[in-house]
Amino acid sequence: MQDVEGKVAFITGGASGIGYGMARVFLAAGMKVVIADLNRAYLDEARLALRGNNAVHFIELDVADRAAVEAAADETERVFGKVHIVCNNAGVSGAIPMDEAAWEDWDWVAGVNLGGVINGVKVFIPRLKAHGEGGHIVNTSSMAGLIPLPDTGGIYSMTKFAVRGLTDSLRLTLARDNIGVSVLCPGLTRTRILESVARPGTAPAEGATGDGAVFNNLDAGMDPMELGEAVLRGIRRNDAYILPHGEFKEEVRGLFEEILAAFPDDKDAPAERVAFEDRRRRMTEDAKAGKPRG
Repeated sequence: MQDVEGKVAFITGGASGIGYGMARVFLAAGMKVVIADLNRAYLDEARLALRGNNAVHFIELDVADRAAVEAAADETERVFGKVHIVCNNAGVSGAIPMDEAAWEDWDWVAGVNLGGVINGVKVFIPRLKAHGEGGHIVNTSSMAGLIPLPDTGGIYSMTKFAVRGLTDSLRLTLARDNIGVSVLCPGLTRTRILESVARPGTAPAEGATGDGAVFNNLDAGMDPMELGEAVLRGIRRNDAYILPHGEFKEEVRGLFEEILAAFPDDKDAPAERVAFEDRRRRMTEDAKAGKPRG
């Protein structure tokens, strides 16, 4: 989507950190922006900072609440009209090792990080298709969706791998509808995500200051505005992956080389199996090219 001026963007987790960086960049590009966030204090801060700007609207939203996401989409259309860009960005970190986590810990992190993305795409895809003007969806994963984290980062990493897979498949699905889809994989960024290390109603996990302390220094992180600029470039170019943090390139290369090395050297396979995979590959290539189903 090259021409973004006047278009409407909906951003979850939009009142601080990465989401707020996106919002400011989008506003500067002439877009109308809905900032949706669960944290009322963050919303109040953003509202104060952007006071007098008639191109922005604020909604208090729990992305894990499906009915609330639907209502937020309705409100967005009432205020600004058709939505063209959806950024499913809201997320929580969690800070308890996978082998110690309670059911409730798994449910909370997955409900926000993955469930929130599912709710966003489920609610907005029919609306993007209905107006027929094209659009773009950006789902925030993480470098932890490419490179697994140990210990206190494990549940978070699990959800971010899932967001990455969801987004890759969604891109293939929506190409024929002129709707671009990108997965955003940030590294260390100056955000407030460490304020969400424990699920509501519980004390912060010990791991937040113990084994997981290496992840706690966000002062050296990327400026969210710089990251927002990367997102806007990715939307305009319809990039499949938005990877703003170049310091990860060699580590990712090493990971994929490890995966490739795990395949057997013997490439022979039964003809029927080869034919099956050839058909699958053709289906994928057709989807990438935006060819109709059938």
